[in-house]
Amino acid sequence: MSDNTPTTSGSADRKQHTYCVIMAGGIGSRFWPMSRTARPKQFLDFLGLGRTLIQQTFDRFLAICPPENILVVTNDQYTALVKEQLPQLKDDQILTEPSRRNTAPCVAYANHVIAKRDPHARIIVASSDHLVMKEQEFHDVIRTALAQADSSDCIVTLGIKPSRPDTGYGYIQFTEGKSTVDPKVKKVANFREKPDHATAVKFMESGEFLWNSGIFIATAKSLHSAFALHLPEMEKKFDAGASAYGTSAEKKFIAEVYSSCESISIDYGVMEKAGNVFVVPGDFGWSDLGTWGSLYTHVPKDEQGNATIGQMVRLHDCTDTMVHVQDDRLVVLQGLEDFIVVSTKDVLLVVRKHDEQKVKQFVAESASEWGEKFV
Repeated sequence: MSDNTPTTSGSADRKQHTYCVIMAGGIGSRFWPMSRTARPKQFLDFLGLGRTLIQQTFDRFLAICPPENILVVTNDQYTALVKEQLPQLKDDQILTEPSRRNTAPCVAYANHVIAKRDPHARIIVASSDHLVMKEQEFHDVIRTALAQADSSDCIVTLGIKPSRPDTGYGYIQFTEGKSTVDPKVKKVANFREKPDHATAVKFMESGEFLWNSGIFIATAKSLHSAFALHLPEMEKKFDAGASAYGTSAEKKFIAEVYSSCESISIDYGVMEKAGNVFVVPGDFGWSDLGTWGSLYTHVPKDEQGNATIGQMVRLHDCTDTMVHVQDDRLVVLQGLEDFIVVSTKDVLLVVRKHDEQKVKQFVAESASEWGEKFV
């Protein structure tokens, strides 16, 4: 790959070198029973906006990069769904994984494909199932992160100013950055895993921690360097396919690579080991929509704190309850406090909000007893 910098200048020219990788291969089991293996949460319209989560993600990045520079990485079984929901994508914008190997191989694959097309690429990596309520603020933070990524050999992630001591998110500890393009850019000191409640309270009180959004930005060159340093065997595997990318040989090569590729997240494999990671704090109405409870925090509520999505939901003496009804059935509930109720055509889920992490257990039990019918 050439070390020469682009000869063009100006925001329009930089935009041509900006790419977005949307990761869309997950199952989303904690959003069961709406999210199923056959149609996971990224392909659903949870908020009744007329656009699914992956469509909203695609739309969000059109202000940042050209549509032809947006790539989706997904599992083989979801290729048809991606084409159905994002018909504007060409075949070479959809990268299919033959098996699930977590996020590091996904990023390595996309980076090699993009770098072959454009050695001067700068790449945004984002999940397909995030919610962003303040898009202008989001775009501003992304542009700041892109400027930092352009300025040095580094990786830049987005951190969310915590609004509560949430135990469902990973955290980023930051310090003041030196030689940054903007004072808003901070140096990452540590990545911390999901804490218990007491630790999350301490994180918030310190003012030194942000939620880890899982969105990050780097140049293709910086990503190559990071993988070569921290996941060298994986980088060698994908580098061996340089002649295959963008040709009819790519699919066969990727099948071979994935069969022997380590299953590891980009966070564990690269981000937590790298010393040149920066973070841009933001407040743009973000949620990773990992659980029904996280959706509850972002939808309108009545005076009793109830959030309902569905045409015919009637609540009596209910408080702080989330109700999501997929079809037009009449649902009448009385006396619930702090519950999650989800109704689909074949499953009814009623669970206490503070027990929502058990949903994955319920999915496993259903699969054990009735096979794949309900999962």
